[in-house]
Amino acid sequence: MPCFLIGMSWYEQVRMAHHRALGRLAPRQVHPWTAPQPTVRLIALLTALMGMVNVVSGLLPTLNRRFAWLEIYSPLLVRHGGHLASVLAGFALLLLANGLWRHKQTAWLLTLIILLFSAAAHMVKGLDYEEATLALLLALYLWTQRSHFHALSDPPSRRQGLLALAASIVFTAVYGTLGFYLLDRHFHTAFNLWTALLQTGIMVTQFYDPGLQPVTAFGRYFAGSIYLVGGVTLGYSLWMLLRPMVLRHPASAAERQRAARIVQQYGASSVARFALLPDKSYFFSSGGSVVAFAVNSRVALALGDPIGPPGDLADALAAFRGHCRRNDWQPAFYQVLPDHLDAYRDQQFDLLCIGQEAIVDLTTFSLAGRTNKSLRSSVNRLERSGYQAILHQPPLDDALLEELRGVSDAWLTQMHGREKGYSMGWFEDEYVRHSPVMAIHAPGGAPDSTPDSTIVAFANLVAEYQRDEVGVDLMRHRPDAPPGVMDFLFVSLLEQSRALGYAAFNLGLSALYLGDQPAGPRLEQALHYIYEHVDQLYNFKGLHTFKQKFHPAWSPRYLAYPGPAALPRVVWALSELNAGEALVNDVWHEVRRFARRNGWRRLRLDETAQSQDGAHDTI
Repeated sequence: MPCFLIGMSWYEQVRMAHHRALGRLAPRQVHPWTAPQPTVRLIALLTALMGMVNVVSGLLPTLNRRFAWLEIYSPLLVRHGGHLASVLAGFALLLLANGLWRHKQTAWLLTLIILLFSAAAHMVKGLDYEEATLALLLALYLWTQRSHFHALSDPPSRRQGLLALAASIVFTAVYGTLGFYLLDRHFHTAFNLWTALLQTGIMVTQFYDPGLQPVTAFGRYFAGSIYLVGGVTLGYSLWMLLRPMVLRHPASAAERQRAARIVQQYGASSVARFALLPDKSYFFSSGGSVVAFAVNSRVALALGDPIGPPGDLADALAAFRGHCRRNDWQPAFYQVLPDHLDAYRDQQFDLLCIGQEAIVDLTTFSLAGRTNKSLRSSVNRLERSGYQAILHQPPLDDALLEELRGVSDAWLTQMHGREKGYSMGWFEDEYVRHSPVMAIHAPGGAPDSTPDSTIVAFANLVAEYQRDEVGVDLMRHRPDAPPGVMDFLFVSLLEQSRALGYAAFNLGLSALYLGDQPAGPRLEQALHYIYEHVDQLYNFKGLHTFKQKFHPAWSPRYLAYPGPAALPRVVWALSELNAGEALVNDVWHEVRRFARRNGWRRLRLDETAQSQDGAHDTI
């Protein structure tokens, strides 16, 4: 079977080369990152299959008719060492197959070396020329396909992997030697240090006949644990050798300045400002574009579309995808605008509508009419009570910044949350200090606050640079703020933005809202179902209803990802990056809130019914 698969793969390579030479394949059909995928995956599967062959072969005794030849020409220690080498090589090939699947350059080199090594091991352990031939054929095929393996491994991790590989050998030897020496009462043999070391060597070379006779259950456990310790330490060292590139350092000051110039010149979306926050790294295309991204769980998640000259979008997408392949990352783009979907499809991305942004037309916005009655009531009530909306222009002074921080801390405490990030800002001094902030001031001081503190709610404005539109980021209020304060805050934001000359106001993404009649693929229909029916766990519809008060137009936003198999990893990375350290805390809080709304309420009703039944029985 391995020979057949290798032969078929060679035939496919020759056939593809012939077709390319004749010009029968259109250039658009062969992409530099997708054309080798079948070949690379076949090599990974063949490597895993070869690993299983090695393990089974190493555990089986030598055939009798070949054993006579080996007794003449091969010493006993060499034959046992061959069995050890075969099993260890098989285990290593199984682990390396995953690295080959991911185009890892280090995995390619290690696999080539181990295949050559295992071919020799098969011959010395039992003249197993069949397995040796398969290993050599696979090594030859791997060599011919070397150009497909170019993904880098993390250099510090690679050094740690080599150290761990050496340490695993030493640790296993020390573990076994001390164990046999100190636990010899659990075996028929009395061990000194030298015989304990020899027995450890025998344990890891003679898998099918180690010659050990434990007399207790603990002795059998310890003998088996030697294999476990050796396997775990070897597996860890190989994992470190193949680890993806890890971003250990933030973007440099020069990179941030370069990114800021590009964003200010070409930025035209609600997330352009967040591309400049300190949690982003940058990739610059040769055409003058920048991709702001963060790495999590092997996913390089870009925020928004590439920012730069309009004609450079396709080249920037292709270049970023190549950059990710070299670093063993999976590329994805979050909150993609609908303007460039064809460019993503051309670059082999799948697209998923994840919600719609609410955009208010400031030229037509008004509080008049019956539909705006609730908004007018909130605004009029608070204005009559003496509340004022004041726009504070940057830079904000220290006293105002501390007052806003107090509101923010109180809001986070009330929400049982922490600061988030990635696609939104957080209360960081320099970020807030240099943002326009709309604040609602109470008359004569807010309740439960110092006499000088009058702010009960605030929000900061976010520029969209080249678009005649402004957005909002942080939106926070005190727990004791009066009802309707957020309505008052947003009406003031809209009116003040119009006075500043903006034509539109972006209220942000309404997650999972796809419109009244979603006509997308099944996955989008599933998201729409979650939006409609799982509101108990997260208030998707409540947030959407609040934004709907201002009668916005809705514009879809998309997630671009490199295929269905990558989607779970991309979603997990997005969740972790958006929630930051608060992911587990947020999930736990939402589960508790759901339980309080449903299970605990039913439990109280059941207890009430039981108490009433008990009282009735007593009467």
